[in-house]
Amino acid sequence: MTTTQAPPAAPTPPVPPADGSGPPLRKTSTRKRLVPYWLLLPGILWLLVFFALPMVYQASTSVQTGSLEQGFEVTWHFQTYWDALQEYYPQFVRSLLYAGTATVLCLLLGYPLAYLIAFKAGRWRNLLLVLVIAPFFTSFLIRTLAWKTILADGGTVVGVLDSLHVLDVTSWLGWTEGNRVLATPMAVVCGLTYNFLPFMILPLYTSLERIDGRLHEAAGDLYARPFTTFRKVTFPLSMPGVVSGTLLTFIPASGDYVNAELLGSTDTKMVGSVIQTQFLRVLDYPTAAALSFILMAVVLLMVTVYIRRAGTEDLV
Repeated sequence: MTTTQAPPAAPTPPVPPADGSGPPLRKTSTRKRLVPYWLLLPGILWLLVFFALPMVYQASTSVQTGSLEQGFEVTWHFQTYWDALQEYYPQFVRSLLYAGTATVLCLLLGYPLAYLIAFKAGRWRNLLLVLVIAPFFTSFLIRTLAWKTILADGGTVVGVLDSLHVLDVTSWLGWTEGNRVLATPMAVVCGLTYNFLPFMILPLYTSLERIDGRLHEAAGDLYARPFTTFRKVTFPLSMPGVVSGTLLTFIPASGDYVNAELLGSTDTKMVGSVIQTQFLRVLDYPTAAALSFILMAVVLLMVTVYIRRAGTEDLV
């Protein structure tokens, strides 16, 4: 007759002596717990010094009254906001229109290129990415000035557009003046589109590159056509890149003034040009600060609504 043996009991943990003479228990060091906060400290200080404090200063400037000769004083004059909006609302509308148009054009041009780099480039992928960011190797000002030569009257681009009767359509829409492209809304939008196109392509590429290729194969196994695969699989999964790219394009484009100054005319002034003029030429600091905060509030509201409507907050 065999007897079953009971399993050995689990060893009991050692009990430290009551007098505290045993080895100390291992505890998480307070210094280690503070390491993440120490690593965040430089970034927080940077934001406070170069973002929060200037914002507070500009906010106080926007409610001041006075002049540069007599000095400015905080009088909580909020009427400056309403006066600035009433006087310069055409520039606000124009800025949002130009920025929105440039963003749409960047998306239409950038998505196919990002798709090509992500899925079709093969060994040429790195070269194409370098070419996308190549404009950043030169000054923003130089790149914009180059478009004055490209869109010059009597140039090749204007001649081709005129022969294709494109200028007839754009003139009817009010974007060009006859056979002239320079110093028109079309020239400003072309400059914005060119300068901010890389900000659209790079987030789109990052989002598309993350898509698992097996999903495309599965869609093909289910007899989905290429367009159906793109509509049902590729584009929905690339929405974080679409949202990121449109935000990175629209936000700086809406406040840009270089393209409007160099490629436009007095009839194509954007709100960024007005702010720059008020700060540096007119020296009306309260109005310039109020315009800056109005632009920031409008863009922030539009971005919030856009992100909610896009249905994704997973930005690349």
